[in-house]
Amino acid sequence: MKRLFSFFLFVPIFSFGQSFPTKPVHIVLPFGAGGVADITTRTLAPHLTNGLGQQVVVENMPGAGGIRAAETVANATPDGHTLLLLTNGNAVSQALFKSLPYDPVNDFAMISTVGYFSLVIVTGASSKYQTLGDVIAAAKKNPGKLNIGTITPGGTQHLAGELFRSTAGIDALVVPHKTTGEVIVAVRNGNVDLAIDFIAPLLSAIRSGQLRALAVTAAKRFPGLGDVPTVIEAGVPGYDVASWNALAAPAKTPRPVIDKVRAALIKALADPQVQKRYAELGVEGRASTPEELKDFYASETKRWTRVVERAGIPKQ
Repeated sequence: MKRLFSFFLFVPIFSFGQSFPTKPVHIVLPFGAGGVADITTRTLAPHLTNGLGQQVVVENMPGAGGIRAAETVANATPDGHTLLLLTNGNAVSQALFKSLPYDPVNDFAMISTVGYFSLVIVTGASSKYQTLGDVIAAAKKNPGKLNIGTITPGGTQHLAGELFRSTAGIDALVVPHKTTGEVIVAVRNGNVDLAIDFIAPLLSAIRSGQLRALAVTAAKRFPGLGDVPTVIEAGVPGYDVASWNALAAPAKTPRPVIDKVRAALIKALADPQVQKRYAELGVEGRASTPEELKDFYASETKRWTRVVERAGIPKQ
């Protein structure tokens, strides 16, 4: 009798996974249109549509540090038709906010990582700094004089600057700006000594010679800037920073549904058109298992919590 009961419990879940999806699938993004995460997700969407057999719709829901988007998905029906583009911003949120209207760990079912975005440290074309080693030497010789331009207090770029400052052992000031455009102008004009931002929005200025790339922040070089060393290669051991995004579903979403979305994602990431576009954006497309993503998310949360606490950023 127990075996028969278990069989009937299994059949509806299996059947549900086989029939999914039965309507359009929405991927909710915690960002506005036009950013790297938005572009990469929209690049994937038609390929996911082909893989799932239903239209995949990208829904932008910016604001409140990603809380609105995450809360929306956490409270959605756990049937796989509403997904969240999870980012390292979600991992940071636990350190930045006193309370959240959802459980960042237990309210989501992890699916897979999607891609990793390296950042780049640049200086102006007329800057005296030719290498990152020059920067570190100057900062140690003149404590408190170096300025590092970033955007978004508490965001990836800002925290990457704070982590560079502490890991390199230098006394420098991280100066947040409102937009990447403002950071580019500031570093070109010499109002800040360095800038740290994602590769994609800085790439044209680097290639045109307006900015000098000193190092990329990830553990391996970016193919589009093959002659630019990593921060580790430039003399700062242990510094490895890459933004990332992933897909997650509401908790209790059936595993067959999770597996079906993941299979479609793996196929989409392998498409040559997707790979070409990702390379142009400085993105490394890479899938994972749900279990790997769960462990990675936990480690990222701990890591950025330490950075936020060390930087003395007050909770909101």
